[in-house]
Amino acid sequence: MANRTIIREFILLGLTDNHQFDVILFLLMFGIYLLTLIGNILIIIITLLNAQLYSPMYFFLRHMAWAEIGYTCTIIPKALANIATGSKNISLVGCFIQIFLYFVLGTTEFLLLAVMSVDRYVAICNPLRYSTIMNRQICSLLVFSCWAGGLSLILVPSIPLFQMPFCGPNIINHFFCDSGPLLKLACVDTRLLELIGFLTATLSLLGTLSVNIVSYVKIISTILRIPLTTGRKKTFSTCASHMTVVSIAYSSCIFMYINPKGTNELEFNKIVALLNILVPPFLLPIAYCLRNRQLQDALRAELRQWIGFGKKLR
Repeated sequence: MANRTIIREFILLGLTDNHQFDVILFLLMFGIYLLTLIGNILIIIITLLNAQLYSPMYFFLRHMAWAEIGYTCTIIPKALANIATGSKNISLVGCFIQIFLYFVLGTTEFLLLAVMSVDRYVAICNPLRYSTIMNRQICSLLVFSCWAGGLSLILVPSIPLFQMPFCGPNIINHFFCDSGPLLKLACVDTRLLELIGFLTATLSLLGTLSVNIVSYVKIISTILRIPLTTGRKKTFSTCASHMTVVSIAYSSCIFMYINPKGTNELEFNKIVALLNILVPPFLLPIAYCLRNRQLQDALRAELRQWIGFGKKLR
């Protein structure tokens, strides 16, 4: 290995070699990325400015929006720049930073989803004790634990990954630096690190999924015991947005590990990865705005104030 050149830069092959398709892909990705930023920034602003939204649910939603913005911004700007300029290079340091932020923010999202499901469970199954249980200190501690947990879970496998030598081919068959394709380029045995990554993914994905499932099984059983149909509908509507986001986020990640017969594994994983990065962050504000009347009313109120303020300036 002493005679080999240590790699300091990688080449990302991207999604396609077709220039015409690249143009369509660029416009589609840029449009979704822009709408994702606008939608999630609106959630952050509205939940900060509107006093009616000072509740644990919207506190967690605001941090979820921050995580979605960071998650998308970690991958999409670089991918768009590569398509626009035709350059496919990324430095070793840039690759490591992209991998680290991608997995930290993704893990934090799953932890936040689990906390949000617990919040809905307490609100519906223990309404009289909700304000006592989900007080400001507990909510702040839960959010801090999500961010710290996402960082800690990814930091452990990241340290040996970033110390590995890369001295073989420097071509990554992906549109961003993912751990799977990158490990294939390492000059050393990566089986132990792959095992650590698998255990970390199992803990973060299946662990948080089990919390969501248990919470919503209890929530649904509580809703079914509500005597009035209108009461059931109103209670269920408060959870529908979160259930929608949970379903989309987990299904997209689970499908990352499915390889249908007759498809190329690498190409399939690239397409699913693109959907996983674009769709859940894009649908988060849509799901909550369409299913949540309180958030809709707050948005209308803020828009009326901004329009009125603009008229006064004229």
